[in-house]
Amino acid sequence: MNENPPYFFTPLAIAGISHHTAKVDVLEQARFPDERAFLERARDRFRGVMLLQTCNRVEVFVHGEPDTLAGFLEKEGKSQFSICTGVDAMRHLLQLACGIDSMILGEDQILGQLKKALLMSKEADCSSPVLELCVNKAVHTGIEARRRTEINKGAVSIGSAAVILAEEQLGTLKGKHILVIGSGEIGMLVAQALAAKELTAIYVANRTFSRAEMLARKIGGRAVRFDDLSRYMVQSDVVISCTSAPHPVIHCNHLKEVMKARCWPNDNTPRPLILIDIAQPRDVEEGAEVIAGITLFSIDNLRHINEMTMDSRRSEAEKAALYLEQELLQCTRLINSRAADDILAMLHTWAESIRVREREKALSRLGSCDERTREIIDDLSRVLMKKILSDVTVSIRLCAEQGDQKSAESLVAAITRGERLCFRNEE
Repeated sequence: MNENPPYFFTPLAIAGISHHTAKVDVLEQARFPDERAFLERARDRFRGVMLLQTCNRVEVFVHGEPDTLAGFLEKEGKSQFSICTGVDAMRHLLQLACGIDSMILGEDQILGQLKKALLMSKEADCSSPVLELCVNKAVHTGIEARRRTEINKGAVSIGSAAVILAEEQLGTLKGKHILVIGSGEIGMLVAQALAAKELTAIYVANRTFSRAEMLARKIGGRAVRFDDLSRYMVQSDVVISCTSAPHPVIHCNHLKEVMKARCWPNDNTPRPLILIDIAQPRDVEEGAEVIAGITLFSIDNLRHINEMTMDSRRSEAEKAALYLEQELLQCTRLINSRAADDILAMLHTWAESIRVREREKALSRLGSCDERTREIIDDLSRVLMKKILSDVTVSIRLCAEQGDQKSAESLVAAITRGERLCFRNEE
């Protein structure tokens, strides 16, 4: 057997698009607005499917064939994705969990996002034991990589990067008014980063006002109703928007009114307003950037923030990558072993049918017998079957762990159908 498994015993594939190759507008086009509906459409095509959508990536992970995945995405009208398979797919999943593939190297939010994506898959009845094993193993590896290295030391989140960008633009945030729109995970990170600044006011807005109140209480800010957004935008120096809305929540016609209200008396020049839109899909309607007085930034503008803070984490990322490769080998063996269950089920079903048939023949020859005798004969036949299959079961799992599907199937065929043994290295 090979020391390093060359491929998975079971088909796995990931179709993905991320900040590495796509700007925010392309990522927006690649998204699936209704995640639950997407999973339900995919459910009958794959043994397991999971959709991961964050502000800078869209990934579809399947327990199934890559060609089927490519065809399915084509029917969905998505041609932007690149696909990796087998061990490469699992390596990519581990890189995601370890923060190696993130826009913000070493960021921690991806772990929660992977867990959430798997939970949604399970709730939609789209998961599989192999898929769950892959994701749970990746999350465990990500946690352990952070414990063993300092890859996340000094790392900023998307939310705190937005705050750094605002500070760069204004020189300082001391005495400023900032409005945060959205109180989800990213909104919480933005608000927490702002709370450390000497702001005059932090306003928090959300569609659900009670959630805005909750976050505002945590950071000493003020909750704002969505109906009052324009009023507080007039008062603010910076607006950071990060909702999960499927459509823009800040419209050009409203912004034009806001900028009129920001003009000084007897002066038609509005006070500048910085908009930082880190939502995906975008919160700010297209065209806002040309409105006088507005400076609009998106996720694409956060890349240099990561570069500024990344130098100290580059060597730690290399350590994490080495650990990742060690875990990949173990993970491949574990997943391959689990995937052997289908072949072993065939073997044990075949053996069970023989056991039951021969048990009934023996009982018939005994004629009338009490229940105790029947139990003893049944137990004897069951134990014999397990003992006989024990060694070959271990062999089949070992073949599977090494990615040697041909040898595993050949063993079962030799036992159940009397076929000649055939191994992977044979022509």
